[in-house]
Amino acid sequence: MLNFARLPDLSGLWPMFERSERLVAQIEKQPRIRFSFFHKTETLESEFRLLYVARCTLQRGTGLNLSSESISGGLDNSSSLFSLQYLQNLSLAYNKFNYSQFPSGFDKLTNLRHLNLSNAGFAGQIPIELSSLRRLVILDLSTLYFPEIPPLKLENPNLEMLVQNFAELIELYLDGVNISEQGDEWCGALSSSLKNLTVLSLSNCNLLGPLNPSLLKLQSLSSIRLDNNNLSALVPEFFANFTNLTSLRLSSSGLFDIFPEKIFQVPTLEVLDLSNNARLGGSLPDFPQNGYLRTLVLSHTNFSGKLPHSIGNLTMLSRMDFSSCNFSGSIPTTMANLTQLLYLDMSFNNFTGPIPSFSKAKNLTQINLSHNDLTGQITSTHWEELKNLVNLDLRDNSLNGSISVSLFSHLSLRYLQLPNNQFSGELNQIPNISSNVLEYLDLSTNNLEGAIPVSVFNFRGLKILSLSSNNLTGSVQLNMIHQLTNLSSLDLSYNSLSIEFNRTGSPSSSFPNITTLKLASSKLKVFPDFLRNQSKLVVLDLSDNEIGAEIPYWIWKLPFLQQLNLSFNNLVTLEGSPRHAFYLTILDIRSNRLQGQLPDLPPFATYLDFSKNNFSSIIPSDIGDFLSYAYFFSLSSNEFKGSIHASICNATYLRVLDLSNNSFSGMIPECLVGMSSTLGVLNLGRNNLHGMVPDTFPDNCGLQTLDLNGNQLVGQVPESLEHCTRLEVFNIGNNHIEDIFPCHLKNASILRVLVLRSNNFSGHLGCEGKNATWPMLQILDVASNNFNGRLPIKCFYTWKAMSESEDETESELNHLRFEVLGFDKFYYQDAVTVTVKGLSMELVKILTIFTSIDVSGNNLEGTIPEGYGGLSSLYVLNLSHNALSGQIPKSLANLTQLESLDLSNNKLTGEIPMQLAESLIFLSFLDLSFNQLVGQIPNIKQFSTFSESSYEGNKGLCGFPLMNKCSDGGLSYTGSKDGKLEAEEDIEDDSIEDYVDEDETENEEFRGQYCVFCSKLDSSRKRVTHDPKCICRSSPLISSSSSTSSSSS
Repeated sequence: MLNFARLPDLSGLWPMFERSERLVAQIEKQPRIRFSFFHKTETLESEFRLLYVARCTLQRGTGLNLSSESISGGLDNSSSLFSLQYLQNLSLAYNKFNYSQFPSGFDKLTNLRHLNLSNAGFAGQIPIELSSLRRLVILDLSTLYFPEIPPLKLENPNLEMLVQNFAELIELYLDGVNISEQGDEWCGALSSSLKNLTVLSLSNCNLLGPLNPSLLKLQSLSSIRLDNNNLSALVPEFFANFTNLTSLRLSSSGLFDIFPEKIFQVPTLEVLDLSNNARLGGSLPDFPQNGYLRTLVLSHTNFSGKLPHSIGNLTMLSRMDFSSCNFSGSIPTTMANLTQLLYLDMSFNNFTGPIPSFSKAKNLTQINLSHNDLTGQITSTHWEELKNLVNLDLRDNSLNGSISVSLFSHLSLRYLQLPNNQFSGELNQIPNISSNVLEYLDLSTNNLEGAIPVSVFNFRGLKILSLSSNNLTGSVQLNMIHQLTNLSSLDLSYNSLSIEFNRTGSPSSSFPNITTLKLASSKLKVFPDFLRNQSKLVVLDLSDNEIGAEIPYWIWKLPFLQQLNLSFNNLVTLEGSPRHAFYLTILDIRSNRLQGQLPDLPPFATYLDFSKNNFSSIIPSDIGDFLSYAYFFSLSSNEFKGSIHASICNATYLRVLDLSNNSFSGMIPECLVGMSSTLGVLNLGRNNLHGMVPDTFPDNCGLQTLDLNGNQLVGQVPESLEHCTRLEVFNIGNNHIEDIFPCHLKNASILRVLVLRSNNFSGHLGCEGKNATWPMLQILDVASNNFNGRLPIKCFYTWKAMSESEDETESELNHLRFEVLGFDKFYYQDAVTVTVKGLSMELVKILTIFTSIDVSGNNLEGTIPEGYGGLSSLYVLNLSHNALSGQIPKSLANLTQLESLDLSNNKLTGEIPMQLAESLIFLSFLDLSFNQLVGQIPNIKQFSTFSESSYEGNKGLCGFPLMNKCSDGGLSYTGSKDGKLEAEEDIEDDSIEDYVDEDETENEEFRGQYCVFCSKLDSSRKRVTHDPKCICRSSPLISSSSSTSSSSS
């Protein structure tokens, strides 16, 4: 059925739903005939025949509006529509011509002034006949672009041929039409024929650059729209010369370099959209007073610098979007003058300082200042006068103070997002909740404390509530959420709450249908029984609680459950079968006490973590057939045994496979090594695997972590491993490998961890050649091998990660990890066992600032190179149990971050350099024992805290803490526990007095026990913190059965 009387005008039919009201009004002034057809069985052609019968009633100037009438089928060139020769205004916009060929019969309508065919459903080449419509004033052939829909195109005829006769045209809309021409071509075609053009809209036309100056001939242009093209060009300054320009839209067009400031200052400009041009930069100029800008969109560009105070002169501005730029500095207080603002988005920048007041912008509906570094408090005066505010997003800043109660009782506010700040204090009871419309409340990751106000559970319209990662305390009855009848997401995780559930308190049917429930670390002791009836539950996180006994069978029957995290509980058995969880994609049940056989796997799971339990069976021989969609699979730290079946290679999507710390035996399947083209992490460490590592790593190896530590592997490091150029962690320690130093891995330029310890490696240590080897290496462990020769120096110089300043390393502070499901923030955390302070210590999360060199237990000889003092970021240095000789280099005093130094069991001679004691103020472990050192032990700062065992076996050493005293000119020193030097006899030598005076100055700062940071993983430390009560605690000894790898989400 067609009903033309439903639409009174053409407004809303233009491309992107924006058109000139003035021109629409001109069309509306013309008399039009409207028809209603009630014959549902009539064909399109018969309907147009009715039009033909009525053509005698059409007079000159008549308009015909057939837009949005759901007309379907094709339009034949012989249609009676084309006989309406006096027609001046025709719209067939928004119909369903089924992407039929564009008809050529429009050339018969020679009197047409306005032709609107936007989104009518035509496809293919635009016919040349259309160019004969010489009287056209407005032409709209625009179409919404979708890749799967056949497009309109201008090839033959091209754009120049189409517009050659349109001398009267003032508005041209070809959005979505495939033109595909170079800048000189399409700019020339327009400028040579359309002298009167005022509106040019060519978005999504596959246009190329550059933007040709010939466009300047179109001096009447007021609106230019070229977004979503591939211009890949500079923005020409000549745009500032269009004296009538009101709208310039250039988003997503590949623009680059600096945007001309003059364009901002065009006095007539009302709309400027440069968004989504990542390579386009610049800064904002000084804006003149009384500017006409209403819309200013710079999002996702590279604009930078500070906002000028003159931005407050844009008093007409209603939409301001500066999101995802590089602006910095404070937000000008002059923005309070922007009284017409409706929409403000300045998120993802580097703004600092307080939030200015926007209280004069009475109609403001959205404020997004998230992901900056804003500070200060938010007071009620900021928001109470914004009666129309709907969304307030201040997350990921450094805001502090208390949260004003008035925000919660705001009459129009629906979305309040304040997470990842530093808000503190208690949440007070909230009044006047009955009239509240709040739907989204997120206060997570702050410093809020106290109990959760009972009034929070009276927000009847609340859909999303997140209070996670605060310091909230007290008991919470989960039954209270039945009052929140619209609730779909609840997150109370990681507080100090005690969440309880009363099974007799509320019937399950009274609870809202929740899609997301997160109650991690909440001292929960049972599975809330109401969950069994949650038919819409998608995400359930009950991790890190005190839930014991069994995983109930009904949990696998929740029809839409996609993510289930029950890790870090006391679960023992698993009822039912996860195979029935048809939609389950993420299952995390690690760190429980589950036992028995490996349970059936969910059929479509992508993330499966069964690590750190007591499973003890062999894995099924067809295990790979149940991992068809898995990206992450971990059985680490269980008691699985038997061989690793080759069927696991059927899991072709795997990115992480962790079978470490079990009792698997047999050989490594060759196909598993072949999977490293897609695998990012392969961890088979701490098993009983034997044989050689297959030498079949593919050319496109993508491994980031390869851990084969603690097996019975023999042979050599595979030559084909050189293909793994993305390798960051390689651990083949504690095997029986016989090889030389693996210089063939030099192409792994981002290698950070290399562990070869406790094998039979031999030959010289390090690689020769000019090219840098592993500049990012931070952990080198080659202890307990048969390396010989001198300590290398050239390759050590290339290890930049060990020689960067503390500020440089802190700027990139992170853990080594492999991203598994980036959109859900799931990562595999790399781990390694290192020897620190004489103890084996597992680094479950390897900080990128932690650096260590351990070459102990080899046959190295010669002196310690002075150049080792350049490794200024080093935390651990172990050169013990070799045959090193010569003196301890004074340059080691430059290792100011050093925490553990072991030079024991060598042949070192000379005195202990005083510079070491002066500079190594973070040193908490020192072993110089069993060398040939002589002289007095420095008894200042950290060196005064070490025991006799640090120096024993050096017959020539004297002074505290050894029993033998040193004598020098009648002066005998003894050590004291507070680190001060005390004279037993009178001091007569002036030089000695001077020395003691200087030392006393130092001792004023370092009197008594020195506070030693036993773990240097705290990178925020900028200076020594003196605490007389500080006790240095040794790291616990990690047994050989502990895992060397872990995963974390």
